[in-house]
Amino acid sequence: MSTPQRPDVGGLDYEQARDELTEVVRALEVGGLSLDESVALWERGEALARRCEEQLAGARTRVEAVLDRADTATPTDS
Repeated sequence: MSTPQRPDVGGLDYEQARDELTEVVRALEVGGLSLDESVALWERGEALARRCEEQLAGARTRVEAVLDRADTATPTDS
């Protein structure tokens, strides 16, 4: 896997970051890369993993906010 110009990690959504991270892991597992290429891919993978974690944390926060609102809503008559 060569390392051509890739989009900024910060602009990727969760699925894009996850898919690219999968490609990075696969390329590192296969091997055959120079040390510089391997290090560059590793660094990209770390950035992609952080992006995925950020996206998941944001989704978790949104879900928790919805659940909190549901818990504090006035119950309807049963």
